[in-house]
Amino acid sequence: MEEQDFNLINNATKIEKFKNFIFNNLKKLIAVTILILILMFSYFLLLDMKQKKIKRISENYNNLTLNFTESNIKQTNEGLTKIIYKKDKAYSPLALYFMIDNNIEKDAATINKHFDFIINELGLDENLINLNIYKKALFNGDTADENFLLQILDPLIKNDTIWRSHALYLLGEYFYAKNDKIKAKEFYQNIITDTKSNKEIKLEAQKRLQRDLSD
Repeated sequence: MEEQDFNLINNATKIEKFKNFIFNNLKKLIAVTILILILMFSYFLLLDMKQKKIKRISENYNNLTLNFTESNIKQTNEGLTKIIYKKDKAYSPLALYFMIDNNIEKDAATINKHFDFIINELGLDENLINLNIYKKALFNGDTADENFLLQILDPLIKNDTIWRSHALYLLGEYFYAKNDKIKAKEFYQNIITDTKSNKEIKLEAQKRLQRDLSD
């Protein structure tokens, strides 16, 4: 038998096997195809729904912030609170920041509750979580007692994060304002000895030590 004839027979056999496979597994192939189509449809449907949700939140946020006045502070507070708990990684924090910057929510415990939700439930990346921990500490810096402020900043102080030197400086300023110079000096010195400290913050810590805590 010539090689050409052998190849023809071999190809015909392969085609026949393929036809038999299709015939024997037709129901399974149809089911798999339908499943793939359903999954693709669901994916694009969810993507479209997510984009529409973000658009609605964005429009709501812009409407609340652009039209905010003292006369509609209650409605603005309610609207921003709803946005916070929509769990949007961009607009939930922005809603809280606007609320704080404009003194819309007067109750510190409520603000801290909002911060805790954003820090623990929003699914932010580590750097943004640390940013919000620092912002929470800033919010509480003027009124919090020592233990509460240390508790807030503990995750930043104990970890190798870019916010560590910010946290140490905030604590230094906190104790300096309370005239506890020993504790203040300790935090400033920690900034200076840490090779990874922010350069500008390290410079400010050095100035504070030389100018006010040189005794």
